[in-house]
Amino acid sequence: MAKVELKRPVIEEIANVIADADSVVLVNYSGLTVAQDTELRKSLREAGVQYKVYKNTMMNFAFQGTPCEELCKDLEGTNALAVCKDDATLPARMLADFAKKNPKLELVSAVVEGNYYDTEATKALAAIPSREVLLGRLFGSMQSPIANLARVLNQIAEQGGAPAEAAAEAAPAEEAAPAEAAEEAPAEE
Repeated sequence: MAKVELKRPVIEEIANVIADADSVVLVNYSGLTVAQDTELRKSLREAGVQYKVYKNTMMNFAFQGTPCEELCKDLEGTNALAVCKDDATLPARMLADFAKKNPKLELVSAVVEGNYYDTEATKALAAIPSREVLLGRLFGSMQSPIANLARVLNQIAEQGGAPAEAAAEAAPAEEAAPAEAAEEAPAEE
């Protein structure tokens, strides 16, 4: 059996892992201890992120013709892939958090929703909160003006509608003023 035939299943495995992925993050794990690597793998697995070490040559072949093709230029050293199919920023966030405690882990690059990110952009991507947090902030900001309006209306109701009566009294006076001005206009002619 030729060497190429032995490598094909690994290449297909990588291609299947990255297919339909929202996020593919390439990291350099050189210098991590076995305990640190085990801790990293466990936390990623629990969060639903696939993390696996492959040979660079295998990843290079698997990335050809896919959105991850730009990652090929970063395949140097000891690399691993972190892949998530349902959260675009989760792998980068988790790896960046882990790298804060373990500086030997380096974010190399990423492909998120088909877009390539270099090291600095991947670090910036890791700073983006999760989708749930962003939606919570959005709904909170939408709820704030409504809550303020409800508070104002409640205060008006508690005061017995005094501001509403004052507005009603002011409105007829304003309506009378244009009518008087209209009566004065024909007199000038």
